[in-house]
Amino acid sequence: MSKRRVVITGLGAVSPLGLDLATTWSGLLEGRSGAGPITRFDTSKYSTKFACDVWGWDTDRYFPKTESKRMDRYTQYYLVASDEAMKASGLDMTKEDRTRVGCILGTGIGGIMEIEATKVLQLEKGADRISPFFIPKMMANAVAGQASIRYGMKGTCFVTSSACASASHAIGMALRAIQWGEADVMLTGGSEAATTELGLGGFCSLRAVSSRNDDPKRASRPFDRDRDGFVMGEGGAAIVLEELEHAKRRGAPILAELLGFGSTDDAHHITAPMEDGDGPVRAILQALADGRVNANQVQYVNAHGTSTSLNDKIETLACKKAFGDHARTLAISSTKSMCGHLLGASGALELAVTALTVQHGKVHPTINYETPDPDCDLDYVPNVARDMKVDYAISNSLGFGGHNTCLLVGRYRG
Repeated sequence: MSKRRVVITGLGAVSPLGLDLATTWSGLLEGRSGAGPITRFDTSKYSTKFACDVWGWDTDRYFPKTESKRMDRYTQYYLVASDEAMKASGLDMTKEDRTRVGCILGTGIGGIMEIEATKVLQLEKGADRISPFFIPKMMANAVAGQASIRYGMKGTCFVTSSACASASHAIGMALRAIQWGEADVMLTGGSEAATTELGLGGFCSLRAVSSRNDDPKRASRPFDRDRDGFVMGEGGAAIVLEELEHAKRRGAPILAELLGFGSTDDAHHITAPMEDGDGPVRAILQALADGRVNANQVQYVNAHGTSTSLNDKIETLACKKAFGDHARTLAISSTKSMCGHLLGASGALELAVTALTVQHGKVHPTINYETPDPDCDLDYVPNVARDMKVDYAISNSLGFGGHNTCLLVGRYRG
């Protein structure tokens, strides 16, 4: 049996650039940075004092207190994004066979805000003061459970957790569920809210984050010679995937086609990538083979592009190995240059952005690219957005643990 075709019919986002997809997308095209000083806790003892927060977030705007007290912030971000995606798709769940609609989401850390707050409460007031909502709020799978309850989705439902590749793995599994006939519609994507005292402290100790405290907006500089680490980010992004004929029958808006997925591991080091780039290369080639697209047909790469020394160098090498001479013709950009690193949710936002790139023929820039690095010598669309027709594009995600994923998106051709 041939694989069923899968299309994207709805997108939504909550990001450091805006509380909806349109504002996020326009901010990316403008080259606007979402970085700023952290205000939710005292950073005086931290080597890094800034992040890409979800600025202007007001829980009470979206949820009554009876509901919000049962959900960690990372779940809230996702549900706002998913409401946008579901509305955009025009999906009416009262008309669907709910057993054929599922939900697979990604998060790298889950409810760390709730864990930290409850630990303080337990130390100060005792174990008997721990809320009965603690476990249902902090568990990583809470976001998928809450989404399935919210929309009445009774098909396959779970969370993937593979560090920075979490959401991309979730999207890949959602793609497979439809391709293999297990579902007709899948809600997917991911969410993260880990800019907490413990979260920031951990990444500072790893020396993985930028310490450009005097100029946060210029701190995330993927592929630039003077990069000194990533910028923590938060947010969520939601994607509605549908089997093509199902989408056509209900007259759904078709934004792009999700064609392929590749997933590998370096089996090398818990935080450092393999220096020969073999894992990302194999993931890219798997995605292209899965979608039956030749390497020289791809025009755009939404890079993992973290602004760390090793990642940017090795991802560049991987593109050269996977695409050969064609790598020199690729437009490559990093969403993280503006939104920071959304950790387990990054692949969801970046897949949504890749779909918009294909749909609108606009490539957002990699901002803060000022000084070329001899090890990073491809076209990173520096500082200014570019109009160009994009028929095929890939989105890479590379996570701690050596996890490598690639998603292939194409223009819908009927």
